[in-house]
Amino acid sequence: MLAPELHNDLIKRALSRGGEYADVYVEHRVITSLVLEDGKLEKVVTGTEAGVGIRLISAGRTAYAFSNDLSASVLLEAATGVSKAATGPERDMTLDMRVKRPLLTFDIKLIPAEVPVEDKISLVKKADRAARTFDSRIKQVTAIYRDSVQKIQVSNSEGAIAEDERIYTTAVVQVIAADGKQMQTGYEPVGEFSGFELFELFDISEISLKAAGRAVNMLGARKSPGGRMPVVISSSAGGTMIHEAIGHGLEADLAQQGLSVFSGKIGSPVASKLITVVDDSTLARRRGSFRFDDEGVPSQRTVLVENGILKQYLYDRLSALKDGTASTGNGRRESAYHRPIPRMTNTFITPGSTPPEEIIRSLDNGLLVTKMGGGQVNTVTGDFVFDVQEGYLIEQGKTGELVREATLTGNGPEVLRSVDMVGSDLGFSIGTCGKDAQGVPVTDGMPTIRVPEMVVGGTCSG
Repeated sequence: MLAPELHNDLIKRALSRGGEYADVYVEHRVITSLVLEDGKLEKVVTGTEAGVGIRLISAGRTAYAFSNDLSASVLLEAATGVSKAATGPERDMTLDMRVKRPLLTFDIKLIPAEVPVEDKISLVKKADRAARTFDSRIKQVTAIYRDSVQKIQVSNSEGAIAEDERIYTTAVVQVIAADGKQMQTGYEPVGEFSGFELFELFDISEISLKAAGRAVNMLGARKSPGGRMPVVISSSAGGTMIHEAIGHGLEADLAQQGLSVFSGKIGSPVASKLITVVDDSTLARRRGSFRFDDEGVPSQRTVLVENGILKQYLYDRLSALKDGTASTGNGRRESAYHRPIPRMTNTFITPGSTPPEEIIRSLDNGLLVTKMGGGQVNTVTGDFVFDVQEGYLIEQGKTGELVREATLTGNGPEVLRSVDMVGSDLGFSIGTCGKDAQGVPVTDGMPTIRVPEMVVGGTCSG
C-alpha cells in the first residue's frame, strides 16, 4: 500500500492540467489455484500480484495508466502522463487525504494464505474420490480449488482514501459420465466471500456427489419436448436468468449509450408487479460483496426494480457524472490494470409469498428448471437463449420425468412482465461476470417463479 502523502502527490499531478476528477487504485493480491484432473494434480499456482492504476476524468473522457512498479518516481511519471489528457493551464491544488473507515465487517476465520497448500490438495483429492465412488459410469473428474486475498487502497480528488480486504474461496467439481452411447456432464460450484472455513459449511464430498449424480442421472433422461409451454424456474436454478435478462441492461454505461432495452425507462413498468430486483454488495459471505467498491464508494443496497417499476441504474463515478447523480457503489474492475466500469455485485429478485410447491401444483403440465446452464443475451433488444442443465417435466401438478437438452428462448422484459407467481424461497448461484474483457466475482439469485408461457427448445415434439 502507498503512503497518504504519495496518494496526495499523485492526485495533484494527475489534475495539474485540469480535469474533473482523479483517483489512484492500489492492489495487492495473493492467490492459490489447484487443478486435479483424472486423479492427477495438473496445476498448482501460487503467487502475488501488485499494481497501481491512475485515472483522470476530463470532459467525460477517461485517461488511465497502470504500473506494477510501485516506486514513487515511476508512479509520478504515470500521473504526468494521464494529466496530458486534460487541456488547461497549470494549476496548484491543496488536498488533505482522510482515510475512510468501513461500516461493514466480514468475519473470516481461516485466512486462505495461512492454510497449508497440502490441506488444499487434500480437498481436491477428496472431491475426486467421492465422485469416482458414486457410479462405475463416471469416466472423468476435474476438481478445482481457488482462493484470493486481495487488499486494495483507493484515493481520489475528493480527498479520501478507502481501504478494503476481500477474501474469496471457491471450489468447482466437474464430472463426465458415459454409458457407451452418450456422455453427460455434471457441474457444481461453491464459493463465497469467505476463508477456508467455507468447507466447514459445505462438505466437498457432497458437492462432488451432487455433480456426479447430475451427470449419471442425465444418462437416463429423455430428450426434452419443445414448443410453447408454462415454465417454472426453481430457486435452485440460480440467478442466470436475472443476471442476463435484466442485470446487464441496468448497468448505466450501457443504458446511456442506448445499448440497453431499459434505456430511458426510469419510472416505467418493466416487469410484473410481483417483481422487485435488488443489487446488494453488503450481504455477508456473498461472492459479490465488499466494503468499498473499486472507486472507494461504500457498498450499498440498490433497489433497481420495485413492484415492476424501474427505479435506478447501476452507476460508477463516470456514468454518475454524466447523469448528474451519485455512484451506487458499482464501480468495479478486474485488477489495477483495468479501468472501473459499472458492474453487478449480488443481484437478485426478492422473495414473494407463495410456497414453491404450490407453484408446481398450479400447473397441469410444463417444464420445471432446477439448474440453469450458460446463455446469451442481446442487451439492446432483451432477447435471450439459455441452456437448461437440469429440468423436469411437470405432470398433473407434480414433478415428473427428468429431461435433457432443453433451452429457454425469450425476451427479458416480456418474460418478467408475464411472471404471475413468485415463491417464498430464495436461492443463489455464483459466477465470474465478464464484460469489456474484465471478469469480477458475482452472485445471482431468485425465488421460484412461474412464467405462463415460454419457448422451450427441445429435440423432440411435445
